[in-house]
Amino acid sequence: MATVPGVHARRLVAEALGSGFLVAAVIGSGIMAERLSPDDVGLQLLENAAATAGVLYVIIVVFAPVSGAHFNPVVTMGDCLIGGRPWRDLPGYVGAQIAGGCFGAVVANLMFDLPAVEWSTKTRSAGHLWLAEVVASLGLVLLIFALVRTDRSRLVAGAVAAYIGGAYFFTSSTSFANPMVSVARTFSDTFAGIEPASAPMFILMQIAGALAAAALAAWLFPRSADDPTDEVVVPGDR
Repeated sequence: MATVPGVHARRLVAEALGSGFLVAAVIGSGIMAERLSPDDVGLQLLENAAATAGVLYVIIVVFAPVSGAHFNPVVTMGDCLIGGRPWRDLPGYVGAQIAGGCFGAVVANLMFDLPAVEWSTKTRSAGHLWLAEVVASLGLVLLIFALVRTDRSRLVAGAVAAYIGGAYFFTSSTSFANPMVSVARTFSDTFAGIEPASAPMFILMQIAGALAAAALAAWLFPRSADDPTDEVVVPGDR
């Protein structure tokens, strides 16, 4: 099949833009929540979760037809593991996601008149938080591939937004569930931040959860070898 010029570049730009908006929403809404509700941490978390879920829904709808709207290295990795995307696409996608996410963190800081980069001092290092990241990532990746493997891709945007909004509250880590987000949130010493020393273990737990989810999705939602729709993709991978 002939390659359409510029298709790969458009996918990478879409991943970078979507990742940037996602991180800007996470960090920006966290800063705004601290300023609007300085004495109520529960309300701050609710405001942060609602803004993140809303923006996540929108960016999936906007960018899914271009890149599949992954915005998450473990989603791309899972897509490659299950066969929806060639492994050669992984480095480009992950690079675009991380670059876009870090830029989104810088923009969020600047929008609130903070230093462009202010390394977080918020420690998030404990066994229960690591377990929460395994659970959050497993649930997210399993949700996505359960829907795409059963031809319900139209539900992904709403389902992912709802899951992340809920996972802010049912996980002790507030559901990062995304290595790109874990890296980008080190750039902001605010409500949503994570200190650089805490990020590597979060990322390892997210990868572990995603690997388990990919295996579960392949087993729970099998497709026949002669099924012409056997290739598993996140919405918009075409």
